[in-house]
Amino acid sequence: MNPNFAFLNSFVDLSEETFNKLDKLSTFKRIKENTTITKTGDTPTKYYLLVSGLMRAYFNSENGKEYNKNIFSPISFVASFTALINKKPSMLTYQTLTDCKVYEFNYAEMMNLCKTDLSVCLVYSKILEQVFIGYEKRNLELLTLDATQRYLKLRTQIPNIDDLIPQYQIASYLSITPIQLSRIRKNLN
Repeated sequence: MNPNFAFLNSFVDLSEETFNKLDKLSTFKRIKENTTITKTGDTPTKYYLLVSGLMRAYFNSENGKEYNKNIFSPISFVASFTALINKKPSMLTYQTLTDCKVYEFNYAEMMNLCKTDLSVCLVYSKILEQVFIGYEKRNLELLTLDATQRYLKLRTQIPNIDDLIPQYQIASYLSITPIQLSRIRKNLN
């Protein structure tokens, strides 16, 4: 069974016919490490199904400091959905942290297909639900877990994260400094 079909079927009952329609809308791409797919201020037209590698969404402060809002691991949907839905510029930059394999979708084509195909519309609805659940989960973690707990949770989600991306990226995602992360690692060892 196609793993992407299995993934989509894990949260919506999907027929092979509907999967084939979605497959025709997508383009498989390999994207190199440190590639920006959406810049702050750009109005995006695409969204991605990440099947391999790591990506991030980050915000640049006025003084140039980067704050990682999210780190995406397989299998997840990646895009500035707020910007896509509102047809407005993205407030975040989306970038690959490692070499990635993705399926790229044109958002307007997906919306056009949703108008004529209820099953595709249901898939889109479920995608948005998964994105929302992920954001809510992340916000609750920031409110309820201390830095060590957040780090351990991240290592559970992405076991080899320390070998894949620099410490400052991990620290930014955890909302701590690299020095704090270094201390947490030392205490855990």
